[in-house]
Amino acid sequence: MTCEEMIAVCGLDCEVCDIRRIPFDSEAAERIVKWFQTQGLIGENEGTEEIISRNMYCKGCRGDRSVHWSPECPILVCCIDKKGYEGCHECDDFPCGNLEKQAEQGGQYREALDRLRTMRE
Repeated sequence: MTCEEMIAVCGLDCEVCDIRRIPFDSEAAERIVKWFQTQGLIGENEGTEEIISRNMYCKGCRGDRSVHWSPECPILVCCIDKKGYEGCHECDDFPCGNLEKQAEQGGQYREALDRLRTMRE
């Protein structure tokens, strides 16, 4: 995959995402296992093998949607399924309310919207 393919339709950088990195990055996997356990998504004695076997990781928005952290993400569904775009930056409604609301969370989400603005230019 190219660098651009590792940018989610919403502008998030999939390359640095621990959930995507689980199969090949032991440090990321360790962080996610602990987080999944605290969230009750896996049991106390479960770990990376269970996460991978249950497809609880992600290959990015342009990867296999059966192996996606949030295959029903409303931004993903709108952009790819409904409108057929490669990214939200291609849309006439950009930036839409969904992207603006996500960006209000700050941090990586604000960076994602800024990244899409740059991609649109």
